[in-house]
Amino acid sequence: MKFSVTIDVEEDNWNRYSRTENPVHNVKRLLTLQELFDRYGVRPTYLVDYPVVTDPVAVGILKEFLEHDKCEIGMHCHPWNTPPFTEELSDFNSMLSNLPEVLVSKKLTVLHAAIMENLQVKPVSFRAGRWGFSRSVAMALKELGYRIDTSVSPYVDWSDEHGPDYSQFQLLPYRFDPVNIASPRESGVLFEVPTTVGFLQGDFARCQKWTQQLKNAVGRKLRLQGIFARLGLLNKVWLSPELSDAKSMLKLMQRLEARSVPVLNMSFHSTSLMAGLTPFVLTVADEISFLERIEAVLAFALEAEYKFLTLAEYEAQCTGSAPNAGQVKVMAKPAPCLGLS
Repeated sequence: MKFSVTIDVEEDNWNRYSRTENPVHNVKRLLTLQELFDRYGVRPTYLVDYPVVTDPVAVGILKEFLEHDKCEIGMHCHPWNTPPFTEELSDFNSMLSNLPEVLVSKKLTVLHAAIMENLQVKPVSFRAGRWGFSRSVAMALKELGYRIDTSVSPYVDWSDEHGPDYSQFQLLPYRFDPVNIASPRESGVLFEVPTTVGFLQGDFARCQKWTQQLKNAVGRKLRLQGIFARLGLLNKVWLSPELSDAKSMLKLMQRLEARSVPVLNMSFHSTSLMAGLTPFVLTVADEISFLERIEAVLAFALEAEYKFLTLAEYEAQCTGSAPNAGQVKVMAKPAPCLGLS
């Protein structure tokens, strides 16, 4: 079993769209998190957004990790704070997938250039902010030379938040072409490594069908999903310390190992490392519990002899590429362009 840890490294704001007021104090908490990863031999994939990669302190922390080969850097785009700014600020436009194709390309090109300039690496992995992936996003990634996407959250429908519907997507990795992000294609130029979401019961497709049926008007009124979950009849679990407790995550890992799922992808946000920034971690005690949940998962994975890999490392293994076919360092420049307009 392969195991990846993917972290959206982003600004302190949560559910607030701002062009310029985007502090990134939470990135300092990566120092403690990285110590935990080092103890378990984990090289995470840090997916960074524009406010992070243009902040001198955040860049310094990430470059220190890179210099000691402790991580991989990928790209994570919040369109509301990634130039150019031509769209209105709104919930709809917070989904990269809803923007015009030309604007998507421009934003990703600017962010990609900032990462290369300030961190001196060429990222090859990507996750869309708010899971907003689409054909236009995939086309832009292809043009920029990306190989891996991890924006799909299987069995989850973001339509109520103006986002994609992944309810029929499965959690197995697959190659695909940008013209159809939902259809596996052996010769596809992009490789999808979905974040790990699954059920603790039975056939996943049937569980998903029941989940959708319980979302109708009657089901919502009677809160049937909650009742079914408490009875242990239908439990959808994310491999994420933000949304699941340690016990549920370990059960899911065992379930997926029994199903011979080839890779697990634990995901969360850097903002959850600092109390009060997200609804998942509100107090200092929550911070401690959050790290304990992460450690419980890593300890289980280590004991089960899972192989820890970054996204690029996993993709390289699947395609038979050279071991160093992942992230490429670029020539350092004398004056990094921090704080780009």
